[in-house]
Amino acid sequence: MIRAARLKDVETLVELENRSFDNDRLSARNFRHMIHKGNDELLEVEVDGSLLGYALTLFRSNTSLARLYSIAVAPEARGRNLGFDLLVASQQAALARGATRMRLEVRQDNPAAQALYRKLGYRDFGLWEDYYDDHQTALRMENTLAPHLATGLRRVPWYPQSLDFTCGPACLMMAMKAHDANLRLDRQLELRLWREATTVYMTSGHGGCSPKGLALSAARRGFPVRVWVSDETEMFTDSVRSENKKEVIRLVESNFRRELDLAGIRVGRRARQVSELKQALADGGLPLLLISSYRLHGDRAPHWVLLTAADARFLYINDPFVDYEEGQVDTDCFGIPIAPVELERMMRLGRRKHHACVVVYPRREEAARDVT
Repeated sequence: MIRAARLKDVETLVELENRSFDNDRLSARNFRHMIHKGNDELLEVEVDGSLLGYALTLFRSNTSLARLYSIAVAPEARGRNLGFDLLVASQQAALARGATRMRLEVRQDNPAAQALYRKLGYRDFGLWEDYYDDHQTALRMENTLAPHLATGLRRVPWYPQSLDFTCGPACLMMAMKAHDANLRLDRQLELRLWREATTVYMTSGHGGCSPKGLALSAARRGFPVRVWVSDETEMFTDSVRSENKKEVIRLVESNFRRELDLAGIRVGRRARQVSELKQALADGGLPLLLISSYRLHGDRAPHWVLLTAADARFLYINDPFVDYEEGQVDTDCFGIPIAPVELERMMRLGRRKHHACVVVYPRREEAARDVT
Protein backbone atom coordinates (compact mmCIF):
# COMPACT_ATOMS: atom_id res chain seq x y z
CA MET A 1 0.00 0.00 0.00
CA ILE A 2 1.28 3.47 -0.89
CA ARG A 3 0.06 6.37 1.23
CA ALA A 4 1.09 9.78 2.53
CA ALA A 5 3.63 9.80 5.35
CA ARG A 6 2.48 10.41 8.91
CA LEU A 7 4.23 12.11 11.81
CA LYS A 8 4.15 8.88 13.80
CA ASP A 9 6.29 7.27 11.07
CA VAL A 10 9.26 9.64 11.50
CA GLU A 11 11.32 7.29 13.67
CA THR A 12 10.86 4.44 11.18
CA LEU A 13 11.69 6.75 8.27
CA VAL A 14 14.95 7.80 9.93
CA GLU A 15 15.86 4.16 10.53
CA LEU A 16 15.13 3.36 6.88
CA GLU A 17 17.19 6.38 5.78
CA ASN A 18 20.19 5.27 7.83
CA ARG A 19 20.02 1.74 6.43
CA SER A 20 19.69 2.96 2.87
CA PHE A 21 22.35 5.68 2.62
CA ASP A 22 25.87 6.21 3.89
CA ASN A 23 25.76 10.01 3.51
CA ASP A 24 23.47 12.91 2.55
CA ARG A 25 20.84 11.57 4.96
CA LEU A 26 17.58 13.22 5.93
CA SER A 27 17.16 13.77 9.68
CA ALA A 28 14.11 13.37 11.90
CA ARG A 29 13.77 17.15 11.80
CA ASN A 30 13.80 17.09 7.98
CA PHE A 31 11.08 14.45 7.85
CA ARG A 32 8.90 16.28 10.38
CA HIS A 33 9.20 19.49 8.39
CA MET A 34 8.29 17.75 5.14
CA ILE A 35 5.25 16.07 6.67
CA HIS A 36 4.00 19.09 8.57
CA LYS A 37 5.06 22.23 6.66
CA GLY A 38 6.93 21.47 3.45
CA ASN A 39 5.74 22.16 -0.09
CA ASP A 40 6.18 18.51 -0.95
CA GLU A 41 4.69 15.05 -1.34
CA LEU A 42 6.16 12.40 0.98
CA LEU A 43 4.83 8.95 0.13
CA GLU A 44 5.45 5.65 1.92
CA VAL A 45 5.04 2.07 0.80
CA GLU A 46 3.82 -0.35 3.47
CA VAL A 47 3.67 -4.14 3.11
CA ASP A 48 2.11 -6.35 5.82
CA GLY A 49 2.33 -3.52 8.33
CA SER A 50 6.02 -2.78 7.66
CA LEU A 51 7.22 0.51 6.19
CA LEU A 52 9.59 -0.57 3.41
CA GLY A 53 10.20 2.57 1.37
CA TYR A 54 9.49 6.22 0.77
CA ALA A 55 9.71 8.83 -1.98
CA LEU A 56 9.99 12.58 -1.39
CA THR A 57 9.00 15.06 -4.13
CA LEU A 58 9.48 18.82 -3.80
CA PHE A 59 7.46 21.50 -5.62
CA ARG A 60 8.01 25.13 -6.53
CA SER A 61 5.14 27.42 -5.58
CA ASN A 62 2.96 28.57 -8.49
CA THR A 63 4.99 26.66 -11.08
CA SER A 64 4.56 23.29 -12.79
CA LEU A 65 7.96 21.86 -11.88
CA ALA A 66 8.55 18.97 -9.47
CA ARG A 67 11.79 17.44 -8.20
CA LEU A 68 12.26 13.95 -6.84
CA TYR A 69 14.46 14.77 -3.88
CA SER A 70 14.93 11.30 -2.42
CA ILE A 71 13.70 7.73 -2.80
CA ALA A 72 14.63 4.74 -0.66
CA VAL A 73 13.64 1.08 -0.35
CA ALA A 74 14.64 -1.12 2.56
CA PRO A 75 17.57 -3.43 1.62
CA GLU A 76 15.54 -6.58 2.39
CA ALA A 77 12.69 -5.43 0.12
CA ARG A 78 14.70 -4.65 -3.00
CA GLY A 79 13.87 -6.55 -6.17
CA ARG A 80 10.13 -6.36 -5.53
CA ASN A 81 9.46 -3.31 -7.76
CA LEU A 82 8.64 -1.13 -4.76
CA GLY A 83 10.90 1.66 -6.04
CA PHE A 84 9.12 1.56 -9.38
CA ASP A 85 5.71 1.72 -7.69
CA LEU A 86 6.80 4.63 -5.49
CA LEU A 87 8.15 6.57 -8.46
CA VAL A 88 4.96 6.02 -10.48
CA ALA A 89 2.85 7.14 -7.51
CA SER A 90 5.06 10.21 -7.03
CA GLN A 91 4.69 11.17 -10.68
CA GLN A 92 0.92 10.77 -10.48
CA ALA A 93 0.84 12.93 -7.34
CA ALA A 94 2.99 15.57 -9.06
CA LEU A 95 0.75 15.61 -12.14
CA ALA A 96 -2.32 15.93 -9.90
CA ARG A 97 -0.74 19.04 -8.38
CA GLY A 98 -0.20 20.58 -11.81
CA ALA A 99 3.42 19.59 -12.38
CA THR A 100 4.34 18.65 -15.95
CA ARG A 101 8.04 17.92 -15.41
CA MET A 102 9.88 15.87 -12.81
CA ARG A 103 13.62 16.29 -12.29
CA LEU A 104 16.10 14.44 -10.12
CA GLU A 105 19.77 13.84 -9.36
CA VAL A 106 21.23 10.33 -9.13
CA ARG A 107 24.74 9.15 -8.36
CA GLN A 108 26.75 8.56 -11.49
CA ASP A 109 28.00 5.30 -9.96
CA ASN A 110 24.48 3.93 -9.35
CA PRO A 111 23.46 2.22 -12.61
CA ALA A 112 20.60 0.33 -10.96
CA ALA A 113 18.81 3.54 -9.97
CA GLN A 114 19.52 5.07 -13.38
CA ALA A 115 17.97 2.03 -15.06
CA LEU A 116 14.81 2.46 -12.96
CA TYR A 117 14.48 6.10 -13.98
CA ARG A 118 15.11 5.40 -17.66
CA LYS A 119 12.47 2.67 -17.57
CA LEU A 120 9.95 5.40 -16.79
CA GLY A 121 11.20 7.76 -19.48
CA TYR A 122 13.77 9.89 -17.67
CA ARG A 123 16.50 11.34 -19.86
CA ASP A 124 19.91 12.72 -18.98
CA PHE A 125 20.37 16.48 -19.28
CA GLY A 126 23.61 17.17 -17.44
CA LEU A 127 26.18 16.34 -14.78
CA TRP A 128 26.88 17.97 -11.45
CA GLU A 129 30.39 17.30 -10.25
CA ASP A 130 31.12 17.08 -6.52
CA TYR A 131 27.39 17.01 -5.72
CA TYR A 132 27.36 14.48 -2.87
CA ASP A 133 29.11 14.58 0.50
CA ASP A 134 31.67 12.05 -0.75
CA HIS A 135 32.36 14.26 -3.83
CA GLN A 136 30.66 11.86 -6.23
CA THR A 137 29.19 13.30 -9.43
CA ALA A 138 25.42 13.48 -9.85
CA LEU A 139 23.68 12.67 -13.11
CA ARG A 140 20.75 15.00 -13.78
CA MET A 141 17.64 13.48 -15.29
CA GLU A 142 14.22 14.76 -16.33
CA ASN A 143 10.88 13.27 -17.29
CA THR A 144 8.01 15.03 -19.02
CA LEU A 145 4.85 13.99 -17.21
CA ALA A 146 2.64 15.42 -19.96
CA PRO A 147 4.80 14.91 -23.06
CA HIS A 148 2.25 16.31 -25.49
CA LEU A 149 2.64 19.73 -23.84
CA ALA A 150 6.40 20.14 -24.19
CA THR A 151 7.83 19.31 -27.59
CA GLY A 152 10.74 21.08 -29.22
CA LEU A 153 11.45 23.43 -26.31
CA ARG A 154 14.51 25.60 -26.67
CA ARG A 155 17.40 25.00 -24.30
CA VAL A 156 18.75 28.30 -23.04
CA PRO A 157 21.94 28.46 -20.93
CA TRP A 158 21.36 29.07 -17.23
CA TYR A 159 23.48 31.32 -15.03
CA PRO A 160 22.91 31.83 -11.28
CA GLN A 161 23.08 35.33 -9.85
CA SER A 162 25.98 35.52 -7.42
CA LEU A 163 24.63 38.51 -5.47
CA ASP A 164 21.19 39.43 -4.18
CA PHE A 165 20.89 42.36 -6.57
CA THR A 166 22.24 40.91 -9.85
CA CYS A 167 19.20 39.00 -11.16
CA GLY A 168 18.92 41.41 -14.09
CA PRO A 169 22.50 40.97 -15.31
CA ALA A 170 22.22 37.19 -14.86
CA CYS A 171 19.13 37.09 -17.08
CA LEU A 172 20.75 39.31 -19.70
CA MET A 173 23.81 37.05 -19.70
CA MET A 174 21.62 33.99 -20.33
CA ALA A 175 19.88 35.72 -23.22
CA MET A 176 23.11 36.92 -24.82
CA LYS A 177 24.75 33.51 -24.38
CA ALA A 178 21.79 31.86 -26.12
CA HIS A 179 22.44 34.13 -29.10
CA ASP A 180 26.25 33.92 -28.93
CA ALA A 181 27.71 30.58 -27.85
CA ASN A 182 31.18 32.12 -27.62
CA LEU A 183 30.19 34.61 -24.92
CA ARG A 184 31.89 33.86 -21.61
CA LEU A 185 29.66 34.05 -18.53
CA ASP A 186 31.45 34.97 -15.32
CA ARG A 187 31.18 37.30 -12.34
CA GLN A 188 33.28 39.94 -14.05
CA LEU A 189 30.64 40.33 -16.78
CA GLU A 190 27.84 40.03 -14.22
CA LEU A 191 29.16 42.96 -12.18
CA ARG A 192 30.02 45.01 -15.26
CA LEU A 193 26.42 44.71 -16.49
CA TRP A 194 25.11 45.61 -13.05
CA ARG A 195 27.26 48.76 -12.95
CA GLU A 196 25.94 49.74 -16.37
CA ALA A 197 22.26 49.15 -15.58
CA THR A 198 21.78 49.70 -11.84
CA THR A 199 19.24 52.11 -10.39
CA VAL A 200 21.75 52.64 -7.53
CA TYR A 201 19.04 52.23 -4.87
CA MET A 202 16.05 49.94 -4.48
CA THR A 203 14.16 48.78 -1.38
CA SER A 204 17.30 48.57 0.78
CA GLY A 205 20.99 48.27 0.11
CA HIS A 206 22.23 48.07 -3.47
CA GLY A 207 19.83 48.78 -6.30
CA GLY A 208 18.57 46.37 -8.89
CA CYS A 209 18.65 47.02 -12.62
CA SER A 210 16.45 49.26 -14.73
CA PRO A 211 14.88 47.75 -17.86
CA LYS A 212 16.26 50.68 -19.82
CA GLY A 213 19.71 50.12 -18.37
CA LEU A 214 19.64 46.44 -19.31
CA ALA A 215 18.42 47.29 -22.81
CA LEU A 216 21.32 49.71 -23.26
CA SER A 217 23.81 47.08 -22.07
CA ALA A 218 22.51 44.60 -24.65
CA ALA A 219 22.47 47.21 -27.42
CA ARG A 220 26.07 48.23 -26.69
CA ARG A 221 27.05 44.64 -27.40
CA GLY A 222 25.29 44.59 -30.73
CA PHE A 223 22.06 42.83 -29.71
CA PRO A 224 18.84 44.40 -31.04
CA VAL A 225 16.35 45.05 -28.23
CA ARG A 226 12.75 46.06 -27.67
CA VAL A 227 11.66 47.64 -24.39
CA TRP A 228 8.26 48.01 -22.76
CA VAL A 229 7.84 49.65 -19.36
CA SER A 230 5.39 51.56 -17.26
CA ASP A 231 6.84 54.60 -15.50
CA GLU A 232 9.81 52.77 -14.05
CA THR A 233 11.12 55.90 -12.37
CA GLU A 234 7.97 55.87 -10.28
CA MET A 235 8.26 52.07 -9.96
CA PHE A 236 11.69 52.22 -8.36
CA THR A 237 11.24 55.42 -6.35
CA ASP A 238 8.22 53.77 -4.73
CA SER A 239 10.62 51.20 -3.28
CA VAL A 240 12.66 53.71 -1.21
CA ARG A 241 11.65 56.27 1.42
CA SER A 242 14.53 58.72 1.36
CA GLU A 243 13.90 61.75 -0.87
CA ASN A 244 17.63 61.90 -1.60
CA LYS A 245 17.60 58.31 -2.88
CA LYS A 246 14.49 59.02 -4.94
CA GLU A 247 16.27 61.93 -6.60
CA VAL A 248 19.29 59.73 -7.41
CA ILE A 249 17.00 57.16 -9.09
CA ARG A 250 15.31 59.93 -11.10
CA LEU A 251 18.67 61.20 -12.32
CA VAL A 252 19.81 57.70 -13.31
CA GLU A 253 16.58 57.00 -15.20
CA SER A 254 16.73 60.37 -16.94
CA ASN A 255 20.20 59.52 -18.21
CA PHE A 256 19.02 56.09 -19.44
CA ARG A 257 16.18 57.77 -21.35
CA ARG A 258 18.58 60.15 -23.11
CA GLU A 259 20.91 57.30 -24.07
CA LEU A 260 18.04 55.23 -25.47
CA ASP A 261 16.87 58.22 -27.52
CA LEU A 262 20.38 58.69 -28.91
CA ALA A 263 20.54 54.99 -29.78
CA GLY A 264 17.19 55.16 -31.56
CA ILE A 265 15.60 52.62 -29.23
CA ARG A 266 11.91 53.31 -28.68
CA VAL A 267 10.25 52.48 -25.38
CA GLY A 268 6.72 51.07 -25.40
CA ARG A 269 4.37 51.79 -22.53
CA ARG A 270 1.76 49.06 -22.87
CA ALA A 271 2.11 45.86 -20.85
CA ARG A 272 2.96 42.81 -22.94
CA GLN A 273 0.31 40.13 -23.26
CA VAL A 274 1.12 36.41 -23.24
CA SER A 275 0.36 36.18 -26.97
CA GLU A 276 2.90 38.94 -27.63
CA LEU A 277 5.54 37.24 -25.50
CA LYS A 278 5.00 34.03 -27.47
CA GLN A 279 5.37 35.97 -30.72
CA ALA A 280 8.63 37.47 -29.48
CA LEU A 281 9.92 33.94 -28.83
CA ALA A 282 8.77 32.82 -32.29
CA ASP A 283 10.67 35.78 -33.80
CA GLY A 284 13.89 34.63 -32.12
CA GLY A 285 13.77 36.98 -29.14
CA LEU A 286 14.24 36.17 -25.46
CA PRO A 287 12.16 38.35 -23.09
CA LEU A 288 13.53 39.48 -19.75
CA LEU A 289 10.56 39.98 -17.42
CA LEU A 290 10.49 42.01 -14.22
CA ILE A 291 8.17 40.19 -11.85
CA SER A 292 7.02 40.34 -8.29
CA SER A 293 8.80 37.40 -6.72
CA TYR A 294 6.14 36.91 -4.04
CA ARG A 295 4.39 34.11 -5.93
CA LEU A 296 7.75 32.51 -6.79
CA HIS A 297 9.93 33.03 -3.71
CA GLY A 298 7.60 34.36 -1.04
CA ASP A 299 8.94 37.94 -0.90
CA ARG A 300 7.65 41.06 -2.62
CA ALA A 301 10.86 42.38 -4.15
CA PRO A 302 11.06 43.06 -7.91
CA HIS A 303 12.96 40.24 -9.60
CA TRP A 304 14.17 39.55 -13.15
CA VAL A 305 13.54 36.20 -14.87
CA LEU A 306 14.13 35.10 -18.46
CA LEU A 307 11.33 33.68 -20.62
CA THR A 308 12.85 30.88 -22.69
CA ALA A 309 10.05 28.90 -24.35
CA ALA A 310 6.31 28.30 -24.64
CA ASP A 311 3.99 25.48 -25.62
CA ALA A 312 0.25 24.93 -25.76
CA ARG A 313 -0.23 25.18 -22.02
CA PHE A 314 2.83 26.69 -20.33
CA LEU A 315 5.46 29.40 -20.52
CA TYR A 316 8.95 28.42 -19.37
CA ILE A 317 11.35 30.63 -17.44
CA ASN A 318 14.94 30.55 -16.23
CA ASP A 319 15.19 31.96 -12.71
CA PRO A 320 18.72 33.07 -11.70
CA PHE A 321 17.94 32.84 -7.97
CA VAL A 322 18.50 29.56 -6.13
CA ASP A 323 16.88 29.40 -2.69
CA TYR A 324 19.37 27.12 -0.97
CA GLU A 325 17.69 27.65 2.40
CA GLU A 326 14.57 25.95 1.00
CA GLY A 327 16.56 23.01 -0.35
CA GLN A 328 16.66 24.19 -3.97
CA VAL A 329 19.46 23.39 -6.37
CA ASP A 330 20.10 24.85 -9.80
CA THR A 331 18.12 21.98 -11.39
CA ASP A 332 15.02 23.64 -9.92
CA CYS A 333 15.69 26.99 -11.54
CA PHE A 334 15.69 26.61 -15.31
CA GLY A 335 12.97 25.60 -17.76
CA ILE A 336 10.35 26.22 -15.06
CA PRO A 337 6.84 25.70 -16.49
CA ILE A 338 4.32 28.36 -15.44
CA ALA A 339 0.69 28.72 -16.46
CA PRO A 340 0.05 31.90 -18.50
CA VAL A 341 -2.45 33.29 -15.99
CA GLU A 342 0.10 32.81 -13.20
CA LEU A 343 2.86 34.56 -15.13
CA GLU A 344 0.54 37.48 -15.89
CA ARG A 345 -0.05 37.87 -12.14
CA MET A 346 3.70 37.85 -11.49
CA MET A 347 4.29 40.51 -14.16
CA ARG A 348 2.24 43.16 -12.34
CA LEU A 349 4.27 44.79 -9.59
CA GLY A 350 2.76 46.43 -6.55
CA ARG A 351 -0.51 48.28 -6.12
CA ARG A 352 0.02 50.25 -9.32
CA LYS A 353 0.57 47.12 -11.44
CA HIS A 354 3.90 48.27 -12.88
CA HIS A 355 5.38 46.23 -15.72
CA ALA A 356 8.71 45.89 -17.53
CA CYS A 357 9.90 43.68 -20.40
CA VAL A 358 13.13 43.73 -22.41
CA VAL A 359 13.35 41.44 -25.46
CA VAL A 360 16.86 40.57 -26.66
CA TYR A 361 17.21 39.41 -30.27
CA PRO A 362 20.11 37.68 -32.08
CA ARG A 363 22.98 39.98 -32.88
CA ARG A 364 23.24 41.37 -36.36
CA GLU A 365 26.73 40.53 -37.54
CA GLU A 366 27.29 43.93 -39.10
CA ALA A 367 26.33 45.64 -35.83
CA ALA A 368 28.30 43.39 -33.49
CA ARG A 369 31.20 44.92 -31.67
CA ASP A 370 33.38 43.99 -28.74
CA VAL A 371 32.71 45.88 -25.53
CA THR A 372 35.47 45.85 -22.96
